[in-house]
Amino acid sequence: MSEPVSTDILELPADQRGQRLDRVLPLLYPGLSRSRLVALLRDGNLSLMNSQGAEISASPSMRIQGTERVRLHKIPELIPADVEAQPLDLDVVYQDEDLLVINKPASLVMHPAAGNPDSTVQNGLLHMNESLRDLPRAGIVHRLDKDTTGLFVVACSRRAYSSLVEQLQTRSMSREYTALVYGEMIAGGTIDAPIGRHPRDRLKMAVRQGGKPAITHFRVAEHLGTLTLVDVRLETGRTHQIRVHLASKHHPLVGDRTYGGRRGRPAGFSELVGNMVSEFGHQALHAQRLTLIHPADGRVMTFSAPLPEDFEMLLTAVRAEVVNNDAAE
Repeated sequence: MSEPVSTDILELPADQRGQRLDRVLPLLYPGLSRSRLVALLRDGNLSLMNSQGAEISASPSMRIQGTERVRLHKIPELIPADVEAQPLDLDVVYQDEDLLVINKPASLVMHPAAGNPDSTVQNGLLHMNESLRDLPRAGIVHRLDKDTTGLFVVACSRRAYSSLVEQLQTRSMSREYTALVYGEMIAGGTIDAPIGRHPRDRLKMAVRQGGKPAITHFRVAEHLGTLTLVDVRLETGRTHQIRVHLASKHHPLVGDRTYGGRRGRPAGFSELVGNMVSEFGHQALHAQRLTLIHPADGRVMTFSAPLPEDFEMLLTAVRAEVVNNDAAE
């Protein structure tokens, strides 16, 4: 069950003016740890308002005025007791007492939900380390969509969870992706567009006014005929952010049925290679590089993971056809 909590609006103490928000919040909610409160703030379950009651943007490190108010909307469950530990063949890239870095394949879900009650990353993590049950989401600090491949980090201790959440908030953790998109993208740039729940389809997200701030940086890595290979770096981490942002610029990801629809063969490719593109089994999005600060000793650590085999095979076929087409001209 969720932890009991009052959802009353509380005033920040005036005598704490100038202090960091994440250091003041535990004074109002002594039953919750600082890292837990930071996670609630990050996920929108805790909001900050000015003295007139208008919601304001808040980060854990902001210095308070002492006139703000705070409301705790809800506390998601840590790990329900019925989530079982299950042995899974997780591809562990790095492990110590504070961190796990894992390379996720396509089709592996991060945590149990409707339609995926078990055999998730969370089940596998609990089998590796039962003490992760005491951390939010079993220590999963940031998530990847079911059909996105690549690297994500797991905190294995409370100090690590607090540090990694703060790194996400302050954007000192770097997450870099490789994506194959439809269309001939001319140049790189930045997409700064808020993302919120789709107004008609509650399973989707959309660029919309009133959504949460979302910033995606991208650059062209390779022109591939009527496709483009793109390097992407997240500045924020909204649900489906890369998929939504690139689709909003009319460059949906190859294999993304949710935001790209069912597309026919891309122009300029043979039936064989065109079908490989249009029938690719998951979105062509790979979390290739992850850089973070180690919570214990402050080391800057960078991890990388090669493209999955099916993504690499698709690129090989596409590149070969582009070369042949260029030679024939």
